[in-house]
Amino acid sequence: MELEEVNSIPKLAPRAQDGHKGRYGMVLVVAGGRGMAGAAALCGASALRSGAGLVRVATSAEAQPVVASFEPCYMTYPLPNTDEGLIAFPSCKAALAGLVEKADVVAVGPGLGQSDEIRALIRFLIEETPKPLVIDADGLNALAGDVRILAGRKDPTVLTPPPGEFARLTGTDVATVQADRARHAAELASTSEGLVVVLKGSGTVVTDGRRYSLNTTGNPGMATGGSGDVLTGVIAALIGQRMDPFDAARLGVFAHGLAGDIARDDHGEVGMIAGDIVDALPDAFAHLLPDPNLPH
Repeated sequence: MELEEVNSIPKLAPRAQDGHKGRYGMVLVVAGGRGMAGAAALCGASALRSGAGLVRVATSAEAQPVVASFEPCYMTYPLPNTDEGLIAFPSCKAALAGLVEKADVVAVGPGLGQSDEIRALIRFLIEETPKPLVIDADGLNALAGDVRILAGRKDPTVLTPPPGEFARLTGTDVATVQADRARHAAELASTSEGLVVVLKGSGTVVTDGRRYSLNTTGNPGMATGGSGDVLTGVIAALIGQRMDPFDAARLGVFAHGLAGDIARDDHGEVGMIAGDIVDALPDAFAHLLPDPNLPH
């Protein structure tokens, strides 16, 4: 397999003077369950901090009050839940379909938990959602051993696995994946048109099966719970702003890592948490945009 390496960083255009929130995308986050409300909150907050015009977070009814308490700038929607506090499917199907219809992009997976109903929910979104999807965490766990379902999708899909989740997805082991990260990621991406794979870790690989890039930002302090949930929100927000999914994934990974580097400088590698990365995203994007006060 011959792959073209892409080294340039995609550009996010400055905002128009007459811009409005509808111009910058509506992100739907489907995430969170009992004990995992923070994952949904981090994903939703990072989408806002990455320029999304509007963010809606759909979560289990039990988790919804907690998710809402984290951030007043996104909207939350309670979905029916099981006795275990996870989203119940197909009980939520009609409500979820209505939210999807209003969205420009759907981010799904953080903190959903694992159950037969969650697997059915993920399958529904893949098979019946005519919108770009960003799938992470428990969304990926629901696909373990069954990634062939993605081959039928006509709309863009971004998968964001770390090596362990990637190994479960592809039926291999972590050592094999790590031995040739770019090739394995590209092989998975090439199984479906419009599929982008973000293989996380030191030197994150982003590939669409034809091209790939290796990320140069980030640090070991980002190895903390919730960091991946933040990345999911960043990539979804950029797709919502009409970026090509491959470019959105590359820029999202770069900006996420840059925010992590800013957070490290403020808090150190040991003490930084995922919320620090969210808080540093505005500075990261400020570094990536041209200064409007300077002549072009």
